[in-house]
Amino acid sequence: MIMPMTPADPTDMFDDFLIRALFAGVGVALAAAPLGCFVVWRRMAYFGDATAHAAILGVALSLALGVSVFAGALAIALAMALTVSNLSEKGFGVDTLLGVLAHSALAFGLVAVSFLQGVRLDLMSYLFGDILAVSKGDLIVIWAGAALVVTLMAWRWQALLTSTLNRDLAYANGINPQREQQIMTLALAIVVAVAIKVVGALLIVAMLIIPAAGARAMARSPEIMAVGAAALGALAAVGGLMASYHLDTPAGPSIVCVAAGLFVVMTLAARLRSK
Repeated sequence: MIMPMTPADPTDMFDDFLIRALFAGVGVALAAAPLGCFVVWRRMAYFGDATAHAAILGVALSLALGVSVFAGALAIALAMALTVSNLSEKGFGVDTLLGVLAHSALAFGLVAVSFLQGVRLDLMSYLFGDILAVSKGDLIVIWAGAALVVTLMAWRWQALLTSTLNRDLAYANGINPQREQQIMTLALAIVVAVAIKVVGALLIVAMLIIPAAGARAMARSPEIMAVGAAALGALAAVGGLMASYHLDTPAGPSIVCVAAGLFVVMTLAARLRSK
């Protein structure tokens, strides 16, 4: 007797760890792309570094309190970003301030982790990512965060762009640059929280900057640059994962290496085109 065929469950494909990793990498790329453009335009790489390093302290606190790692990383990353933003507006030297806070936050986070008792923690996975261990629940968090960041950037795109290009012009158009800075701060904290599982605290800024810098070489408008950054980030995620799978290399660093290679290719292509 022939048994009737049951329709395949579309969620079954997410039982494959590599498929989950691919979707996680693409989700992070989509979240980081538009924000990465503003990080490049505003030269805020160190700002992102301080926020990402602070997330390790958030991970330690969340495990100690028994709350979601995402919630802990988001809370501490947001607190760090707001602290840096507010202190820089009060006349503190930005470079020095970011250097102190970035390394201090990472050091305090690592020390806090050492005090955790009865908790198994793979610290390397939070420093360099563990994308192959992403669960279905992690995927939901990553894509929800990516959707929120993309929506936020699309909603405030023109205001953010104007305040980035010229603060005086922003004031003249009724735009408050400080408010736009706070929106960027919130978006950055969300990206850090969703990306820490994928590429780790030490490589998050690379995924923000490298695809955006590569897209900048060939883009003719800010919007094209944002779309190009998303495409390069997604390509780096897929290529890095494939390289990691076949070469047995760490997934997070492999993704960043592919992104760096794409940056070189785009830069050379732009120079050839200009000649």
